[in-house]
Amino acid sequence: MTPVIPRASIEFVPARRPSLIRDAIRRHPTVAVGLLVLALMTVAAVFAPWLGTIDPQKISPIERLRFPSVAHWFGTDMLGRDVYSRTIYGARISLTVGIVVALLTTVVGLAIGIVAGFFRTIDSIVMRVMDGLMSIPPVLLAIALVTLTRANLWNVIFAVTISEVPRMSRLVRSVVLTIREQPFVEAAVAAGTRLPAILWRHILPNTLAPVFVQGTYVFASAMITEAILSFIGAGTPPNIPSWGNIMAEGRSLFQVAEYILIFPGIFLSLTVLAVNFIGDGLRDALDPRLARRM
Repeated sequence: MTPVIPRASIEFVPARRPSLIRDAIRRHPTVAVGLLVLALMTVAAVFAPWLGTIDPQKISPIERLRFPSVAHWFGTDMLGRDVYSRTIYGARISLTVGIVVALLTTVVGLAIGIVAGFFRTIDSIVMRVMDGLMSIPPVLLAIALVTLTRANLWNVIFAVTISEVPRMSRLVRSVVLTIREQPFVEAAVAAGTRLPAILWRHILPNTLAPVFVQGTYVFASAMITEAILSFIGAGTPPNIPSWGNIMAEGRSLFQVAEYILIFPGIFLSLTVLAVNFIGDGLRDALDPRLARRM
């Protein structure tokens, strides 16, 4: 005879869903490497004064063009400034530009993409403006905007953001065009749900996955664009230590002091590579079609 189990004794334990970062690391172990490198760069930028650095703008002509040594780990430049200190402090500029541009681009591009994708009458006008901005290379657009204003950090951030918004907005628009035709959205409209509620509850949550992935690539692209602008003299002022400025100052002395260009270039390359590793892992973790194939 089969024993009868009391209903009260049956417990349903919900399955624990793995976290996004853990799932991304499981599929792409390089994500852990990217997170570690990005964390180290962030720590170096925040705690730069306590990492054996000196004033990055301190000039010492008697010690100019000294090769890496115990006194100066990355050597000195043509003015005797410590390259190690300037490289560590330069992480603040690059990471600030990357983070702020990624956040602004995500917010503005998300708003424009949702409006353009859900409202057909506005779509044609907004997308033609975005197409016009995308027809201009990002670096040239940033150079033009910086030239019209002044060369400082916030103008660089504004210029790079303007050049990155069209790509984010078109991505969000393409996702919204697909979502608005789904049955659950049509059911919400038929049930009399107000438009703000539809956008907030149904449209916005389904656009966040590709937006997060695109945001990591915007982060990396913004750092590269800032370095390019500083390298050609259209970015942050030369007295501000940034990786682009340091490489710009060292390009004319590459044959006699190649370390001036090499060290900030390595830091920039590692940071961009780390962000791309994180973006690749998030893409696979958030895309259910890739998850089924793996």
